[in-house]
Amino acid sequence: MATIGFIGLGNMGGPMAGNLVKAGHTVNGFDLSADAVDRFVAAGGNAVGSVTEAVKGAEAVVTMLPAGKHVRAVYLGEDGLLQAASGGTLFIDSSTIDVASARDVAAGAAQAGMAMVDAPVSGGTVGADAGTLTFMVGGPEGDYDRALPLLEIMGKTVVHAGGAGNGQAAKICNNMILGISMIGVGEAFVLAEKLGLDHQKLFDISSTASGQCWSLTTYCPVPGPVPTSPANRDYQAGFTAAMMLKDLKLAQEAAQSANAATPLGAQAMALYSLFVAAGHENVDFSGIIKMLRGHD
Repeated sequence: MATIGFIGLGNMGGPMAGNLVKAGHTVNGFDLSADAVDRFVAAGGNAVGSVTEAVKGAEAVVTMLPAGKHVRAVYLGEDGLLQAASGGTLFIDSSTIDVASARDVAAGAAQAGMAMVDAPVSGGTVGADAGTLTFMVGGPEGDYDRALPLLEIMGKTVVHAGGAGNGQAAKICNNMILGISMIGVGEAFVLAEKLGLDHQKLFDISSTASGQCWSLTTYCPVPGPVPTSPANRDYQAGFTAAMMLKDLKLAQEAAQSANAATPLGAQAMALYSLFVAAGHENVDFSGIIKMLRGHD
């Protein structure tokens, strides 16, 4: 069993670290939130007082941080991970950040003689708890091979997307599809309501026809057809509108840098910006159907 450092023990990172503990690894965790640290310790983890302590003696370090600026600071800062770690340490960054930051940090790790992959996730808090996340991994094949046994503890599906930063590229492309499709499904249900078509009838038809998609069949934005969707618990978040907006913004930044036309992605970002600005940042992203109906 390995000694693993884990930095970022929030709603996603905490359960991920807990699954590594359950698998028998020694996990030294750090977070700025005392509540997050307490939950981690209750799950059997060891709390440490700094990122430097988390990396001390660790064979691998996992990070789950809010944004690219945090990842850059934690890895590349004067007292950062790359300064504190022993040569050959494996780093797995599961944050969702911009591609440029992921590639810059990976280059810094390689220069310092460390192994690193970017490994953002899909599956939300439910997947983090259950260990069924999907990991989209970027980095050298040898580093991916080293990371795979740990990723398989925390996830069900692990895909090597290519070189450094490609995990982040896959994540933002996937979530741009998700944001666009959820708006489309929401618009269809709102139109159906106005035309007098029952929710269940539309679901029964579209879920087996050409309108079928994950936003409909797994995460249906109206109560009833999919009992496990957030619509049945007043849009309590599995994935917040604020997080969707973050990913759509990352997709637009990447599209601009790559000179790619993404007009639907841009419109989805604009709509989620309005939804979040109206005070719904912590509502599940499928709750945007309320705004499509013209409600606050």
